[in-house]
Amino acid sequence: MAPHSLKKNYKCSRSLKQFYGGGPFIVSSDGSFIACACGDAINIVDSSDSSVKSTIEGDSDTLTALALSPDDKFLFSAGHSRQIRVWDLETLKCIRSWKGHEGPVMGMACHASGGVLATAGADRKVLVWDVDGGFCTHYFKGHKGVVSSILFHPDANKNILISASDDSTVRVWDLMAKNTEKKCLAILEKHFSAVTSIALSVDGLTLFSAGRDKVVNVWDLHDYSCKTTVATFEVLEAVTTVSSGTPFASFVTSLDQKSKKKDSSSLATYFITVGERGVVRLWKSEGSVCLYEQKSSDITVSSDDEESKRGFTAAAMLPSDRGLLCVTADQQFFFYSVVENAEESELVLSKRLVGYNEEIAEMKFLGDEEQFLAVATNLEEVRVYDVATMSCSYVLAGHKEVVLSLDTCVSSSGNVLVVTGSKDKTVRLWNATSKSCIGVGTGHNGDILAVAFAKKSFSFFVSGSGDRTLKVWSLDGISEDSEEPVNLKTRSVVAAHDKDINSVAVARNDSLVCTGSEDRTASIWRLPDLVHVVTLRGHKRRIFSVEFSTVDQCVITASGDKTVKIWAISDGSCLKTFEGHTSSVLRASFITDGTQFVSCGADGLLKLWNVNTSECIATYDQHEDKVWALAVGKKTEMIATGGGDAVINLWHDSTAFDKEDEFRKEEEAILRGQELENAVLDAEYTKAIRLAFQLRRPHKVFELFAGLCRKRESDEQIVKALQGLEKEEFRLLFEYVREWNTKPKLCHVAQFVLYQTFNILPPTEIVQIKGIGELLEGLIPYSQRHYNRIDRFVRSSFLLDYTLGEMSVIDPETESEYPKSKKKEKEVSAAMERDTEELNQETPSRKRKSQKSKDRSSKKRLIAEAQGSVVAV
Repeated sequence: MAPHSLKKNYKCSRSLKQFYGGGPFIVSSDGSFIACACGDAINIVDSSDSSVKSTIEGDSDTLTALALSPDDKFLFSAGHSRQIRVWDLETLKCIRSWKGHEGPVMGMACHASGGVLATAGADRKVLVWDVDGGFCTHYFKGHKGVVSSILFHPDANKNILISASDDSTVRVWDLMAKNTEKKCLAILEKHFSAVTSIALSVDGLTLFSAGRDKVVNVWDLHDYSCKTTVATFEVLEAVTTVSSGTPFASFVTSLDQKSKKKDSSSLATYFITVGERGVVRLWKSEGSVCLYEQKSSDITVSSDDEESKRGFTAAAMLPSDRGLLCVTADQQFFFYSVVENAEESELVLSKRLVGYNEEIAEMKFLGDEEQFLAVATNLEEVRVYDVATMSCSYVLAGHKEVVLSLDTCVSSSGNVLVVTGSKDKTVRLWNATSKSCIGVGTGHNGDILAVAFAKKSFSFFVSGSGDRTLKVWSLDGISEDSEEPVNLKTRSVVAAHDKDINSVAVARNDSLVCTGSEDRTASIWRLPDLVHVVTLRGHKRRIFSVEFSTVDQCVITASGDKTVKIWAISDGSCLKTFEGHTSSVLRASFITDGTQFVSCGADGLLKLWNVNTSECIATYDQHEDKVWALAVGKKTEMIATGGGDAVINLWHDSTAFDKEDEFRKEEEAILRGQELENAVLDAEYTKAIRLAFQLRRPHKVFELFAGLCRKRESDEQIVKALQGLEKEEFRLLFEYVREWNTKPKLCHVAQFVLYQTFNILPPTEIVQIKGIGELLEGLIPYSQRHYNRIDRFVRSSFLLDYTLGEMSVIDPETESEYPKSKKKEKEVSAAMERDTEELNQETPSRKRKSQKSKDRSSKKRLIAEAQGSVVAV
C-alpha cells in the first residue's frame, strides 16, 4: 500500500464575514457592488459573491445615510455626528467633510451632474450642498417631522427636489426660485401616517409615495394632484417603479394583458411594493390592480406570532437587467429575477446574501461533490451556502427554536438528506434536494445537542440530548419524496451518561456509536441495541467532540482540558495525548485516512496534527472568537470553520501548491544567481547590486560595495548603483549597513556606503522608509564609537611622527614648511662634520676612552642645540 501523502499546509481560500448590520445601503449604477453600513464602517461588497472588496473605517459614528455619485467614484456618508463626508472609492480616503444639520442626516441624494448633494435631516430641514465647495446652496424648511426620504427629479430641465417626512406629507421644492416664499412648489397631503418611500416613474411625470398607512398615493406632477390611492393592506417600507425595456417590464406587461381589468384609455404605470408581510407585489396604478403577488414569503419566521414576523425594510430596482433587490430586517439581501417557463413567467429568488450569520454552532458539507455547506447558526433555520459563491442558496426552516446540531448524508437513492436537532427538543429529517421536511422525531426531554447519520447503510441516525439519553431513530419506510413530514420512530434508547451528551459519532461499519458528555467521559455502544462496550476515562474536563477513525480501531476526543486524546476501542486505553491549545478544544476530526487530524478550540485557533509523530504541523489564526464548528469534506478534504465571531472560513490543502511554488522560487533563485555571477564578471556592478538585493544576499552586497571602494572613481559607481534601488531595497540596505557597522573590519565600507546614501536621498524620503527610526538608533552608537577611535588614532599619530622624525627614520619635511629649523639643522650638521675631521686628525696615541668621552660630550652639545632651535621654532 502506497504511503499517505501528508498535508503540510492549509490556506484560507474564502471567508464569509459580517458585511451588513442593518441601516443604510446604496447600489452602484451598474449593480456590481453594494455600499452598506456595518457598525461604524462602510463595506463595499461584491454583489456576485458577497465578498468584501474594501472597507472604509468610520470614526465611531453610527451611519444613517449613504449616497453614490452617478459615476460611482465618490461615496457620501452621514451619521449621528451630523458630519457629512465625501469618500474617494479609489483611495478610500475622506477628501472633504462638513456639518450643516442640527440633527442626524436621515436621507441623501446626489444630482445626476454629481456636483450637487441634497440631505434630509431629523431637524426637519432639507439642505442642498455644493460638493466641491462644501457650502450650502439651498435651505428648505417647512416639514413638521423628521425628513426621511429625498430625491432629485431625473429631468435636468426640471430643477425640483422632492422630500418625504414623518409628518405624512410630501413636499416639492423649486431649486431655481429666488423668492423664499416660492421655494415650496407643492405640499402633497393624502397620507395619514409617516411616508416611508417615494419614487418617480420613468418619464418623470408621476410620483409614487408609500407610507405606514398601508396605501400608495399616485401623484401627477403637472398639477400636483392625487391621481389615485392604492390600498395595499400592509405597512409599506418601500415602493419602486418598473423600468422600461427590462425583463420586469415584459413580465408585468404580460401580466397586464392577462388581467381581466384593463384600462386602455391611459398609459399604464407599474410599480412594486414591499413591506411587513415579506412578499413582493406588482401593481398597475390605473385601476389599482395587483398584477402579481408572491404566494408565500421567502423570509422564514420562528412562529405564527405577528410580532415575530420580519418583513422587508427596503427595495431597489437593479440596473442592467439584474432584477429586484429587497433587504430584510434580519440583514439579508434578496435578489429577485424573472424566469420564463413554458407555461408562464414567474418571479423567483435567484440569490440570497446574508449580511450577518450570528454565532455559528455547527456546519457540514452537502452533496456528492460537496459544493454546498449547511450551517446552523443562532437561528431556527439551517442556511445552505454555495461554496463557490458563498451566497445562501436556500434555507431549511421548520424548527421553533434554535438549531443546535446537524449532520448530512447521501442516501442510496441519491437524495441529499439532512438531520437537525434543536432546542425545541425535536429532530427533523430533511430532503435537501427538494428542500422539504420529510420527518419529525419527538421524545427527548432536553435540548438535542448532537445528531449523526449511519455511515454505511444510512438506515438510521442517532441523537444525544441534554436529558442524558442516546436514541437510535429508524429511517425504514420513510419516503424521501414525501410532501408532508411523518413521525419518526426510535429503535432503541439508553441512559448513556450522568450529564448532557455533547457529541455522538457512528463507526464506519455502523456497528458502534460513541458519545461524549459533560461528565468528562466518552462511552462506546454496540448497535443496534445500544449495549455498552467500554468507557473512556482520562479527560479532566467535559468532552465536546468524538469521532471514529476511518481506518483504525480508535476514537479521537476533544475536551475542555485543552487536550485531544486518541483511544483504543478494544480496551478503552488512551493511546496518545496531544497538547498545544491554550484553551478548550471544541472539535477534532481525522483527515488523510486517519494519519492526521485537525482541531479547533476556544482560543480561536485551527491546528493541523500528525498522529504518528504527535507533532503540531501548523497553526492558523483566522478567527477572533471561539471556533465552535468544524467540517471536513470526505472527498476534497476541504475544511470549513465557523465560530462565535460569525465568520465562516474555507480552507484548501495547499501542500502541492506550496511545493511547486517553492520549486519555482528555487529555480528562479538559481537563474538569478547565475545572472548575478555573470554581472560580476562583466563588471556591471549596478546590475549585480540590484540582483543581490533581490536575492537577499547581504554578504554578496558587501563584497560588491567593497570591490567598488577599491576601484578608481568609486564614488560615481556607488552613486550610480544606489540610484537604481527602490524604497524597499533602501530599507534592506540600511539593515545591512547596520550589521556591517557593528564589526570593525567592515565598518569602513559601511560608513562609505552610508555617506553616499545620505548624499543621494533627501531627508524627506529617508523619514518615509519603514522602520528608519529603529535602524538609525542601531547605527548611531557604533558610528560614534568608530569616530572616537579614529580621533584617538589621529592624535597618537602626531607623537609617532615626531619620534620617528627625531630618530631620522622618516624623511625630513621640505624646506618651504620649516625654513628656520632646516637652516639650523644644516649648521649643526656642518659643525658635526668639522668636529669629526678634527678628531680624525688628532694623534692616535690618545686613549680611546678620552676620545669617546669627547665625542659623547660633543654630540650631547650639538643635540641640545638642535633641540633648542626646534623648540624655538
